[in-house]
Amino acid sequence: MIVRTLEKSIVSKLFQRKTIILYGARQVGKSTLLNSIEKETDKKVLYLNCDNNDIRKLLKDPAINSLKRVFRGFEIVLIDEVQRVFNIGLTLKIIHDQMPDIQMIVTGSSSLDLSNQINEPLTGRKLEHQLFPLSINEIITHYGFLEVNRNLEQYMIFGMYPDVVTNPGDEPEILTNLTSSYLFKDIFNFQDLRKPELLEKILEALAHQIGSEVSFNELAQLTGTDSHTVQRYVSLLEKAFIIFRLRSFSHNLRNELKKSRKIYFYDNGVRNAILGNFSPMASRTDAGELWENFFVSERTKFNHYKMLFAKQYFWRTRQQQEIDYLEVLNGNITAFEMKWNPNKKASVPLTFKRAYPKATTHIIHRENFWDFLEP
Repeated sequence: MIVRTLEKSIVSKLFQRKTIILYGARQVGKSTLLNSIEKETDKKVLYLNCDNNDIRKLLKDPAINSLKRVFRGFEIVLIDEVQRVFNIGLTLKIIHDQMPDIQMIVTGSSSLDLSNQINEPLTGRKLEHQLFPLSINEIITHYGFLEVNRNLEQYMIFGMYPDVVTNPGDEPEILTNLTSSYLFKDIFNFQDLRKPELLEKILEALAHQIGSEVSFNELAQLTGTDSHTVQRYVSLLEKAFIIFRLRSFSHNLRNELKKSRKIYFYDNGVRNAILGNFSPMASRTDAGELWENFFVSERTKFNHYKMLFAKQYFWRTRQQQEIDYLEVLNGNITAFEMKWNPNKKASVPLTFKRAYPKATTHIIHRENFWDFLEP
C-alpha cells in the first residue's frame, strides 16, 4: 500500500477531543487510509460503512443508548461515507458530547450537503482534512525517484488515482469506469439531479479549457443552457472534488483582469478520460495545458498537506500579458510560468515585475519542477 502523507497528520491529532473529518472524491483512497490507521494503532477500532443500510439506519435516528451499546468497548470509531446519512451532523455531535473517550474519524466523498450538515453541530468540535489523488511525493516515497521520473509522462496522461497507479496497463479501463458514473454518483443523488447529459457536456467543455479563462456565458452557449445552470453545475463539481477554480489576481494595475477565473481538474487522468484521449505526450496538442494542470494540482496537494495556507491565483491583463499561476502567502507573492519543454523560451512579463518588484518568479518545466514539490 502506498503510504499517504495525511495519515501521519491524522494520527498526530488523535484523542484531542476533536472529531476528524476526511473529505475527498470517490476512489482517492479514504477507506484504505482508514484501514491503514486501524492496522497501525493498538487501540480497539470499530469500522462502520454507511453504504450499508443497517449502519445508515443506526446513525440516522440516533438513540444514545443504542449508540452506546454499539460503541461499547471501542476507543476509535471509523465511519465511512457519512454523506449517505441524513442529518449526520446531529448524530456526530451526540457521539462527540456523550462519549468523550471515543475518537471519531469520518469520511465523506462529497461536500455537496455534508458540510452544511456538520458545520453548525460540530462547531469547535472538528478538524477537517482533504485527501487528494496520490501526490507525486507519495509515489516517489513508494517507488523511488528514478522510476517515477521515468514514468512522468504516464502521470501526465493517466493521472494518479491509487487504482490507476497500482495497476499499470489497465489505466484506460479503470479511468473510463471511474468517470462513466461512479465519480459523479453523489452529484446525481444530490437533489435528484436528472440531467447527466448536461453534466457530461459541461465537463467536456471544461476539459477543453484547462489553463484558459472560463466564461460561464460561453459555456452556456456551448452546452445549450443558461449561465446560472452552468454556475450551479460547476459548483457541484467543485463540491464533489473533481475540479477547482483559480481567481484572477489584481492589486496594482488598472488593466489587470479582476473577475476572471480558470478551472482545473484535480487529476489529469479524469480530465483525459472525459475527453477519451489517452494519446502520448509527444503527439498531443494540449501537452502544455496538461503540464499546467498537473503542476497546479500538485502544488495544491503540496500546500494542503504541509498546511501552507497560500491563496492561489492566476494573473492576466487586458493586453493578454499573463502568468499561469501565483501564490500569496503571508503577503509574499510567488509567480510560476509553466513550460512542458525545458528548451522552449519563456519569461515573466516585465509589466508584472514592475508592478510587483518584490515577487519571486520561476519558470517551471519538467526538469526543475521537483524543486517546488519536495517535502
